[in-house]
Amino acid sequence: MGCVSTATDVHGRRVLGIIPSAFTKKNLIGKTCGKELKVATMHERLLKMMEFGDAFIALPGGFGTLEELFQIVSWAQLNIHQKPIGVLNVNGFFDGLLSFLDHAVE
Repeated sequence: MGCVSTATDVHGRRVLGIIPSAFTKKNLIGKTCGKELKVATMHERLLKMMEFGDAFIALPGGFGTLEELFQIVSWAQLNIHQKPIGVLNVNGFFDGLLSFLDHAVE
């Protein structure tokens, strides 16, 4: 996310990092650009992402990325939001997941 936020900031767009306290306690964040909003929990982070975000794009990541992606998709299915959701499938990172989701829909 650091590269994405830096490129966004360099090109004159707004950047808001929503950072749960667990990230700062374990020193999981690097240098940030733009504004920072510290929150207590991962759930609060997702709520703030919903509040301030115009769209959602999942980049290759781990379990936290998947949890956020599925939560946002679930909320879209429940008509809690109608914001665009995307998956940036770099080098086929999400191929297995997308295949599984196709299977689940069948």
